Amino acid sequence: QVQLVESGGGLVQAGGSLRLSCAASVSTYVMGWFRRAPGKEREFVAGIRWSAGSTYYADSVKGRFTISRDNAKNLVYLQMNSLKPEDTADYYCAASTYYRSRADDPVQYDYWGQGTQVTVSS
Repeated sequence: QVQLVESGGGLVQAGGSLRLSCAASVSTYVMGWFRRAPGKEREFVAGIRWSAGSTYYADSVKGRFTISRDNAKNLVYLQMNSLKPEDTADYYCAASTYYRSRADDPVQYDYWGQGTQVTVSS
């Protein structure tokens, strides 16, 4: 069983920055971040393939968010800059230990963290 533990959420003013971290208990093939805002569907934020380091982003966060990894520690980070009130959501880390063709499809992830809350005030 793979365990994912997120940290780094909190309250920040618009224009500010936060860095989320996700620690995986084992090596994974692909990891991603998703978010769910109040009253909205879960949406893809960013993903990264572990071996190649290929990264993927939702259009809404391109240029503002950066996903990265620490292979040795099985950690993935989401650096969030220029935060907007519409970024307010619960953020979830997800992982798969197998190859997946789509890093932005939540169905292709096998393991999920408990989530960390991000609130951006205007």
